[in-house]
Order: sequence, then structure tokens, then C-alpha cells
Amino acid sequence: MEIWLAVLCGYLLDLLFGDPHWLLHPVQVMGWCISGGERILRRILPKTPEGELWGGALLAAGITILCFFVPLGILYAAGLVHPALRFGLTVLFCYQIPATKSLRTESMRVYGPLKSGDLDKARYFLSRIVGRDTQNLDEERVAKATVETVAENTSDGIVAPLFYLVIGGAPLGFLYKAVNTMDSMIGYKNERYLYFGRAAAKLDDAVNFIPAILSAWLMIAASYLLGLDGKNARRIYKRDHKNHSSPNSARTESVCAGALGVQLAGDAFYFGKLVQKPTIGDPGRPVTAEDIPLSCRLMTFTSALSLCLFLAIRLMGVLLW
Repeated sequence: MEIWLAVLCGYLLDLLFGDPHWLLHPVQVMGWCISGGERILRRILPKTPEGELWGGALLAAGITILCFFVPLGILYAAGLVHPALRFGLTVLFCYQIPATKSLRTESMRVYGPLKSGDLDKARYFLSRIVGRDTQNLDEERVAKATVETVAENTSDGIVAPLFYLVIGGAPLGFLYKAVNTMDSMIGYKNERYLYFGRAAAKLDDAVNFIPAILSAWLMIAASYLLGLDGKNARRIYKRDHKNHSSPNSARTESVCAGALGVQLAGDAFYFGKLVQKPTIGDPGRPVTAEDIPLSCRLMTFTSALSLCLFLAIRLMGVLLW
């Protein structure tokens, strides 16, 4: 019951406060460790495809082990002092891992300037939450990129962390967050990370596979409950959920595209190079700024449904066991 209650409290704290900018976040520490580990491994291993594959694999293994056992050790030591201290730290960790409010806050920072016609400012705030080049995007593409980010991160930024928190508490939640952070930092198919980032990318695909499927179906349910086009969301999901180089990324994007009745994805520039990608959804109407708060509502409702489902299953397991 401790994990059940800690996850619930952590989720509610995240909804209320998000991630305060003045507070050091564990993901920042993970980022420092990943960057430092990369520098060391690149220095000592051969600069060959095989050497980079080994380096990336060693980094992925080391970071995930570190990010699991450090919080496990902290919680164990806290429990020796007092159970209440352990529970308090568990709640704090569970609060830091999901990103429901932060995702909404950052995407709505794009919405405000875009709605008022300040395209340059909207592009700037968009650049903080996406990996693509934003400096030449028009209003529709800025709105589209923001909606895509909200849809994709509903799975790997909220539902998947909750999934692993409910299964294994804060240590497993931090392990997942480490994998996700590695993928966002080094899991690219460009010249620098084609080999070095492969282990991180494959590991991220593996740990997100089940949560991504659950996220998609929960988002379809949320579409119906919010009065959006749930039937079309299900249709587009079944048709377009593989329209991405990642086996998971298009799942919630396709649901969101269907629910809103728009077309997402397509070609985009990354680091100055055009990357050709298939589209997701039907071009029923242009994507507008108003689709950003709508996608945020869909994201928030999906996260709440996922929390209820995961906690209910865990509670049933505890009662039946």
C-alpha cells in the first residue's frame, strides 16, 4: 500500500506544482552523468563503429544500474532512520518522475505567443521542447509540432513513468527515466550517434513498448469521454500507428491526430538536415493554435485514466495476494 499511496500523492503534487525551476531535478543529474560518461568512453574506446557500439552499451548499462540502485539505497537508508522518512522521500521521488503539469505549462508557453501573433517567441518556446529546427516554421507547423510533442510525451513523459512507478516504486521509475533521458540525448540516427546511441535507442524502444500501447488505448477512451472524435481516433490509430521510425512514437500521435481530425508528422528539419517522415492522420483541416490546449486536455485526461487503471490493478493484486 505504501507504493500505491506514494504514487497517488506524487501524481497530485505534480499536477499542482509541476517542476519548480529553482529545484535541482534528478533528470539534470542524469544528464550530467550521461554527458560525462560519454566523454570518458569516447576518450578510451576505439573510434570505430564497433568501439562506439560497445561504448554506448556500457553507458546504457552503467546509467540504468546507477539510477536504480542509488534511489534504492537512499530509500533503504531512510527506512532505517524511520518509516515516515522513507515514505516522504518516496513521495518526493514519485512527484519528480512524471511530467504532467510541466508538459502542459511548456506547451501553453508556445500557445500564448502563437495566439497573439508573436511567431518568433512561439518558435523560441517550441525550441525548448522539441529536437527539430524551429527557426523557419510557420504558424501551422509550430502548432503542429507542439501538438505532436504533447501527444508523444503523454506516453513517455507521463503514462510510462506511472506504469513503472506502480510496478516497482521510485527505483524502477528512475531507471525508466534514465533510459528515456539517454534516448533523448544520444538516441539519434545522425553521424555522431548512429552507433554510440544505438543501445540507448533500442533500450528505450523496449521499455516503452507496453506503456505506448496502453497509452494509445487510454487516449482513445479519453477522446470519447471528452467528446472528441473517439471513433476516428481508433481508426487512425489502427491505420497509422506504425508511421514512424520508432515502434512507439506514432501510437499516441495517431490517436491524437484522429481525435482532433488533423494531420500530424511529415517531413522536418533536424540539425539543418531534412528528415523525411510519413504523415499521421488525414488532412481534414489545418492545425491551429487552439489545438494545443485541446491536446493538453486530452493528455491530462489520459494521464488520470492511466493512474486510475494502474493503481486499481495494483490494489487488486495486493488484496487478492
